[in-house]
Amino acid sequence: MTQGAGPGLGDRAGLTGETVRRLLHVADAIRHDQEVAVAELGLTPAAARALHELDPDRPSPGRDLAEQLGCDRSNVTALVDKLELAGLVVRRVDPADRRQKALLVTAEGRRVRDRVHQVMSASRLLAGLTTDELSALRELVWKVSDGGCPERCGQD
Repeated sequence: MTQGAGPGLGDRAGLTGETVRRLLHVADAIRHDQEVAVAELGLTPAAARALHELDPDRPSPGRDLAEQLGCDRSNVTALVDKLELAGLVVRRVDPADRRQKALLVTAEGRRVRDRVHQVMSASRLLAGLTTDELSALRELVWKVSDGGCPERCGQD
């Protein structure tokens, strides 16, 4: 690993500041790459995330998706409208509660969802790391992320 030797990196505050700036740069670059990739699939980042959250093997009501996304049900309605218009999901009467509509992922939705999963699980920035380096990085990021809270809590 290359060590930075720039000004101010000898003290903890300088090292911490540089590390934070680099983490933000990496996060922004990954987010940008993901946004470009999902746009190529004809999705917005929010619609891609919604499709990614749906279980293709289990129909679920929109309220469950709203809870998973941490947003208002009215926002989910607009997202599902876009997904339905694209032929990626369909709304059907929920057999468990006929007053509700269940969201079902279509065959095309499964294909696109698999691609979204690939996009969310890959990064050109990490491609040059060995498996051991990637594992060490994951452990360090986990350690500084309050036990994974950004994965669960850092929703835009």
